[in-house]
Amino acid sequence: MAGKLKITLVKSTIGAVPKHVKTVEALGLKKLNKTVELPDNAATRGMIQQVRHLVKVEEI
Repeated sequence: MAGKLKITLVKSTIGAVPKHVKTVEALGLKKLNKTVELPDNAATRGMIQQVRHLVKVEEI
């Protein structure tokens, strides 16, 4: 768990649970199909797990 993760928002947050919307924003994702690179750590993995139905994750 020392690398980076490439996280892409692939599903809209419209109609999503408000907690999930805030989690997506906390990951740094604002628009559909935008990508961010974040460190691979427990905090990031936990946020991804919560919104796994909205994002696509790749290890880099």
